[in-house]
Amino acid sequence: MDIDNQRLGRHISQRFNNELEDLRNRVLAMGGLVEQQVADAVVAFASADAALAEQVIVKDMKVNSMEVAIDEECTQVIARRQPTASDLRLIVAVIKTITDLERMGDQAERIARMALHIVDQDRVRRVGHYDEVRTMGNYVTAMVHDTLDAFARLDVEAALKVPRDDLTADRQYDNIMRQQITFIMEDPRSITRSLDVMWAARALERIGDHSRNICEYVIYLVKGKNVRHTSIEEMEQTLLGKR
Repeated sequence: MDIDNQRLGRHISQRFNNELEDLRNRVLAMGGLVEQQVADAVVAFASADAALAEQVIVKDMKVNSMEVAIDEECTQVIARRQPTASDLRLIVAVIKTITDLERMGDQAERIARMALHIVDQDRVRRVGHYDEVRTMGNYVTAMVHDTLDAFARLDVEAALKVPRDDLTADRQYDNIMRQQITFIMEDPRSITRSLDVMWAARALERIGDHSRNICEYVIYLVKGKNVRHTSIEEMEQTLLGKR
């Protein structure tokens, strides 16, 4: 049974409606913070902004606390309401989503700590020195935004777009890795700089993977179909009822 925003949360108990809506809103608030964390971490790394990197690191504690609080609320709702069908799918999707959001925050913190390491080493910075990280970071940040939008609107079509975007992010990551390996082979003096880029790109690639995961949960929530570990083509066939 498909669900949508209007049908979600229609219960005899208005309090139950409010609890489910509160869960969704808290997930979106956490997601908004994580999206900003990713964007700020990219800027901090590409611009050697130590102050901004510190902010990202400090705010990761808030992301962690939000995950714990939402998880506890989900447990309480299950205990009080014993939800079934679409209501239970919502709670399961929320629990899984906040786990991926927390891990996105961890990756953003990792990028911010690398930015501080670069500053501490007092390396010579040139304009555009880390442009490949900025480019991939902007793309992945947009993926996070689109993921949260799909969750907010329970939009399956929007959710299907993100896995395709993740393939592009994977290609960007592969291209960066090949490029940096070439730089290292041609000039060993570039090793430190190339390793910085490779680690940051790896963190961004993982954020893209977590975005895809969340969109798979959106599809599960709306359609009741588990599309994890399937190709994009298989997802589309499943949602069109061909499988």
